[in-house]
Amino acid sequence: MTWSIIARDSATGQLGIAVATRFFAVGALVPHIAPGVGAIATQALVNPYFGVDGLRLLRGGASPHDAIAVLLAADSGRETRQVHAMDASGRIGAHSGKDCVDWFGHIAGDGFSIAGNMLAGPAVLGETARVYAANDKLPFAQRLIKAMFAGEAAGGDKRGKRSAALLIHGTEEWPDLDLRVDDHSDPLRELERLEAVSREHWVHFRKFLPTRDKPAGTTDRATIETGIKLATASRQ
Repeated sequence: MTWSIIARDSATGQLGIAVATRFFAVGALVPHIAPGVGAIATQALVNPYFGVDGLRLLRGGASPHDAIAVLLAADSGRETRQVHAMDASGRIGAHSGKDCVDWFGHIAGDGFSIAGNMLAGPAVLGETARVYAANDKLPFAQRLIKAMFAGEAAGGDKRGKRSAALLIHGTEEWPDLDLRVDDHSDPLRELERLEAVSREHWVHFRKFLPTRDKPAGTTDRATIETGIKLATASRQ
């Protein structure tokens, strides 16, 4: 019922997942990321514990392939599931159960993994991959969204469109970006708009938040406001 891309930005080390579907609120259950560990997208007849338990297995040292094997062995509904995963080093694993709805499949490239089910056809994944690979000069978030637009133009979810999401993690446990469009007639276009809005203030503000290395972050409001003004001015 969905297609998604998991990717690692070679310039920043960020891990990201972009996903779109005809289903409601896809961002609530499909994308799962742990910084420095890996990323998992669980879809088709979604099993949220594939994300929760899969990240725990990756954190313990399992490869994506082996983590998925453990998850499938414990789930009698495995043939209705689709899941793909990438660890922080770029290794990839994927599973598409035989009872997923056509068209379904998975492809992988240098630093990315794409999987989908109930799609218009294989071109959805192929175009998503082609455009992602061709736009390595774009900022990571914009690159992921542009790739998803290409998949949508190739047919996307064959039932139509309703929700989309973008989740990106850097070095902290909290996300660098977490955008969700839960119910919209043009969810990827709305996701694109939200990402642009995030660059007006949020991406500059987040630099002042607490980190593990700097637990208090920056608390002086004047410093924060000045930093944001300087950052936004440099973009104009």
